Formats: sequence, C-alpha cells, structure tokens
Amino acid sequence: MVFLNRWLLSSLFGVACYGVPSQAAWTYPDNGWATMTHYDLPKDYIAACGCTAQSTHYPTAALSQLAYGSTAAYGPSCGRCFNLTLISTIYADPPFYPNPTKSIVVKITDECPAAAGSGLCAATAGKPNSVGAYLNFDLAQPSTAIPADWFPSNASLYGYTDFGVWNISYASLSCQYWSGWQDEAALGSVSNVYGDSVCCPADVRNASMTCPSFSDQNGTTPPNTTSTGGAAKVSAAMGVTERIFMAWAMVMGAMVLI
Repeated sequence: MVFLNRWLLSSLFGVACYGVPSQAAWTYPDNGWATMTHYDLPKDYIAACGCTAQSTHYPTAALSQLAYGSTAAYGPSCGRCFNLTLISTIYADPPFYPNPTKSIVVKITDECPAAAGSGLCAATAGKPNSVGAYLNFDLAQPSTAIPADWFPSNASLYGYTDFGVWNISYASLSCQYWSGWQDEAALGSVSNVYGDSVCCPADVRNASMTCPSFSDQNGTTPPNTTSTGGAAKVSAAMGVTERIFMAWAMVMGAMVLI
C-alpha cells in the first residue's frame, strides 16, 4: 500500500510556490552539529522527494526546510545519506548522555517545514532554529526499519522514555552505507505519481545527480531518478478527500496505478 504525502498537494497547486524566496542558495557543511526529532511516517508513504515506497522499509528522515532547499516537492538534499550520532538531550534536566553512543545512517526523503517561522525546522540563513542549530533531522520513527527502543532513555530517573529533541553530530556519506542500498526497489523515485515533481537520486556524490530546488528551479530539469525496481501503487481504500486529489492529479497528467 502506498499513501500520497503532502508533496502531491504541493505539486497540484505548485504554481503558488513560485516567487517565494530561494531556498537553493544556502549550503551547509558535509559534517557538523544539528538537532534531531522524530515523526510518524507510515510504511509505504510517498514523501516530499517522491522516493519509492520501499524506501520507508529502511531508515529515512526529513530535513529542515532551509537545508532541504525547497518549500515544496523536491530539493537539493533529496536522496542524500547521513550518519547521525546522538550526543545529548536538549530539554531533559539534567541532560542525558547516551552510553554507549548510538548512530544510524538515514536517507533524506522528506522535508520538515519551517512552521511559520518558529520551531526546530525554521532556521533561516541568518538565524538558527529555536535551540541554536541550523539543521534539524526529523527521523521517521516509529518505523519497522528502526527498533521501537532505538532512542536510549532512563525512565527510572526522568519518569518518561521519549526525550523528544537531541543534540547530534551528522556526517554526509555515500548511500552505499545505507541499509536500503542493496534493495533496488528502495532506490530512486516513483514514476507514476505526478512524475515531474519527484526527484530522489539513489546516491548524491556529484553535482549532476543533485536535485534542483522545485520551488525555485527556474526551468531546470531534474535528473531522471525513476526507480526500475517497481512502480508505486495507491490503496483503493482511500478517503473522499484523497480521491478528490487523486482525480485532480489524473486530470493534470498524473499517472497513478490502482
């Protein structure tokens, strides 16, 4: 089963996104410090980049809007892989330091929106997020790809198990280190859901495979990242709202297999 994420809605009404300030000009170091949160991403969900449904069977994350590089659909960070290492909690008192330290390799498949100028994903080029970081990785968890107890905790001391926000270090690396690398169906982008609004390279190790910014692409054609590992399917058991959007997408030229 595949669910359509907010990128489809953005695509259908994407014309409204043109003219917004460019997100593509800001670049970030390949290694550095960031914050990490987590969010629900259903299995087989097609996220903002348009990566294949199978990608959700492996660790993925959304990246904060500025670093993601677009306000809608795909951006330059789509398809990139990072090693994320927990350092300490942010809001817990006293701070919690995991021992041993835990790391995970994720693929960027989604955008964490700026949320009207506040919050952990709302950094701008001149101002960090609410806790001082310019990047926030929003880990898709809970997930079948990540154990439920992956985030360490100390319930006896703090009285709860989910610390919510973490200080982390990040390091860009080849997606060959991502656990989904050997699964062809987990690489690339979907081909049958509004295909001109998807871009998800299997790996981003050179400029030719970097996605442009959808919201400021100025006619730039994204690289063809279509997966050959299988086409996406859409559940027949969708609600009225979803069916309305699906019908609109088909009128606009989307090719969706049921």
